[in-house]
Amino acid sequence: MTFVRRGDSSLHYDLYDETPADGRDTLVLLHGVGGNHASWFEQVAAWRARYRLLVVDARGFGRSTDAEDLGRDGFVDDLAAVLDAAAVRRAVLIGQSMGGGTAVSYTCAHPERVAALVLADTLFGVALPPGVDERMAALTTRNAALSQLQRVLGPTSLAERPARATLYTALAGFNRYDVRTLTGTQALHTPAALAATKVPVLFVVGCEDVLFPPAEVRIVHEALHGSSFVELSATGHSAYFETPAAFDRAVLAWLGGLDVRLE
Repeated sequence: MTFVRRGDSSLHYDLYDETPADGRDTLVLLHGVGGNHASWFEQVAAWRARYRLLVVDARGFGRSTDAEDLGRDGFVDDLAAVLDAAAVRRAVLIGQSMGGGTAVSYTCAHPERVAALVLADTLFGVALPPGVDERMAALTTRNAALSQLQRVLGPTSLAERPARATLYTALAGFNRYDVRTLTGTQALHTPAALAATKVPVLFVVGCEDVLFPPAEVRIVHEALHGSSFVELSATGHSAYFETPAAFDRAVLAWLGGLDVRLE
């Protein structure tokens, strides 16, 4: 458990550094609005022996504070501060939902420090193409009537994995912010701007995701030249949490096919 100070706020991260000295590949895990560092417990257990892992609490989530009430306005600079504190010069960013917006903005600002980008169940941070923006706005209005669990977990998980639903709610209870109270704004970047960074991008989406449906994510993927797309079955908006084995296989298979050297 490690903290870095930014102003009057304290930012928490966990660094799992168990790989050999000559194989210090780093994956940075950035959670969504209902998550925090603990939400990645499946990935930590599965990946820690293979990769160097940096698991971050966004300000106002988990063990991180937000004395300045910046919310999303502080996320990108916070990530830069944490990466510097952990001596991570270049890494793979894996962002779920809200965390994807932070990852996109950081990648566009500092492409030389990002070896690859995984956007899990998210289009946050991306300026949506015509048509997609209108449909997503309508979905946001429709989804406002859903409960938190109906938004973030698919019907298969709710019916067949009730313990996961209970755990999700318990973990979210440690956060200061939720989807209704989170402050700040999210910068947007066009698919062309993200493609111009030359950073490899993978979109992973659950087939039951009601917040970012696969059909809409696929359109953005097709607009982002060179990106990859994986749709996972029997999972909703939190693929990494609902079906971790399938999520892990998809991400590691894609990373294994990249011709990049991580540091």
